[in-house]
Amino acid sequence: MKTDQQLQSDVLDELRWDPRLNSPEIGVAVKNGIVTLSGHVDNYTKKLAAEEAAKRVKDVKGIVEEIMVQLQHDGKRTDQELAQAAVNAIRWNNAVPNQNIKVEVEKGWLSLEGQLDWQFQKEAALNAVKDIVGLKGVSNMISIKPRVNIPVVRETIKKALERSADIESDRIIIETSGNKVILRGKARSWSEKNEVEHAAWSAPGVMEVEDDLIIA
Repeated sequence: MKTDQQLQSDVLDELRWDPRLNSPEIGVAVKNGIVTLSGHVDNYTKKLAAEEAAKRVKDVKGIVEEIMVQLQHDGKRTDQELAQAAVNAIRWNNAVPNQNIKVEVEKGWLSLEGQLDWQFQKEAALNAVKDIVGLKGVSNMISIKPRVNIPVVRETIKKALERSADIESDRIIIETSGNKVILRGKARSWSEKNEVEHAAWSAPGVMEVEDDLIIA
């Protein structure tokens, strides 16, 4: 297991490695395996990229994200302009039923609301808008519409994990309760943890995923 100092060094190296980032903008502190990211960036995409970079580092147990977005003058847009850009981005994304999504912007912060049938549609809506120039942040409050009760088959999820080259499936315990999936056990990294959760959400009938995986 890495020391906090080693982990801090690895996270800083990963930030420098990411071409989307100007690493001196971002401070990194580590305590008991929990990484705190701080500083100021000039767009929301960099804020997300920094968090993604830290999650890629082995032995990171958690992330505290305190990065602030400070837009440069040429990147500033009115709330109305941002809202229109978000509406257009969602409309152009074939994976998202745009008529079910409501967009609100307040002081540069975008909120997505509405109901969709599938988790992948909710994720697609976020991905469609997250890189809009001028955003300070996004709150994805879209809910998943209750569907006809389809029992979740644990074996289907287990086989999906076994097919993935990026997941050590024998460390993962899957429990089901109606339309809910509970994930327990150990993941080797944040990226593996995210892959396992994504696989669970992709199974037919899943309406809720409780991710109790630990990074170890």
